[in-house]
Amino acid sequence: MKNKKYIVSACLIGKNCRYDGDNMLNKRVVDLLDKQDYISVCPEELGGLKIPRPPAEIVSIKPGENIPSERRVLDRDKKDVTCLFNEGAKKTLEMLRSNGIKTAILKDKSPSCGSRFIYSGDFSGNLVEGTGITAALLQENGITVLDENNFEEKLELK
Repeated sequence: MKNKKYIVSACLIGKNCRYDGDNMLNKRVVDLLDKQDYISVCPEELGGLKIPRPPAEIVSIKPGENIPSERRVLDRDKKDVTCLFNEGAKKTLEMLRSNGIKTAILKDKSPSCGSRFIYSGDFSGNLVEGTGITAALLQENGITVLDENNFEEKLELK
């Protein structure tokens, strides 16, 4: 029987692709996916963002809106990087589709990959309930999006 396939945030498996040039290595993710068929991806890198780069957060045009078309991504220097985040999200979705993958394990709190929480948009370190640009696009297209904190309970890894 063929192993299940997943897309996994590259930072979770140790790739130094975060905005600060570091990673978010998660040993539970690495251990549980060790014998699985998966593809690692960094949507921000796919979108053309450099490493390192200024941190970025999602800001809403309308307060409280979590509608992707109503949101913008600004970096700490107030540069609008929305188009790069959107491009990375589209390329990630294309990778999922072309490989027949239906599940993604993404880094929560990320402006791309967050599936439950994202930073508030004011660079204060505060979290709000919300979805990153890539996670939202994947969910809108029927992809199951999990994060490093809830994937174990949701997957049947064998």
